[in-house]
Amino acid sequence: MESLKWVDSTYVDKHKAEDPNTLRAMYYPNLSLYSTADGKVKSTEPRKPAKERIFLFLRRSGQRAALLLGVSILSLVPVVGRFATPVASFYAFKGAVGTTPAAIVFGAGLIFPKSYVVSFLHSFYASRTLMREMLDPYFSRVPFTHEQRARWFADREGVLFGFAFAFTVVLKTPFIGVLLYGVAQAATAYLVTKVTDPPPSPAEKEGFAETQVTWKNKHEFLKLSLDNIDQLNKAQEEEKPSAPEVPGRKFA
Repeated sequence: MESLKWVDSTYVDKHKAEDPNTLRAMYYPNLSLYSTADGKVKSTEPRKPAKERIFLFLRRSGQRAALLLGVSILSLVPVVGRFATPVASFYAFKGAVGTTPAAIVFGAGLIFPKSYVVSFLHSFYASRTLMREMLDPYFSRVPFTHEQRARWFADREGVLFGFAFAFTVVLKTPFIGVLLYGVAQAATAYLVTKVTDPPPSPAEKEGFAETQVTWKNKHEFLKLSLDNIDQLNKAQEEEKPSAPEVPGRKFA
């Protein structure tokens, strides 16, 4: 939250020479009024028994372990083995970055050593964990349901992956990795101001989460250069009609 406050103040300082009416709304003032309990949406479904919840957790964990074990075993099989890890990479990346980038990763898996591909996969899953951790202050306050949160991430998955993957690699750097964690937090706060709308006051938060599920200005964001990225969510000025051109006097 302090990072978000800093992002807001930096934005105002950067554009202090401009008309305040054209600047975007602030994020920190309203979001700071939200309680961390606001993000805990009560499910309308009855709570499952503890035994059933434990069973579901163990089943999910078992499926992931079985998948990893299966890939490891297949990688030892002659001829077929060299395709096991690249196929797993393609499957993991397709949903996050699309078919074409995933196909590139698949091709790279056929060229580079297996250890490189495994390290890349590990960084991929670590980046997803890091991104969710960095966004926790936002989701702990805005009342998204589990289904809304899943759609929120799915609609921004490509940008979030690229953002988090870069920081995941940097944070692994000895000595300076820990120091850069604060930079990652500040960068995440800035990212929030680009992929979401300013939150309303707590009294008007009803229905706000649903409006944020779809990233409204995705295409505009991807087209902007870094120099003009602050133009993305500025308040739009009313278009003023331009004065008609008066033809100048012609002399013979």
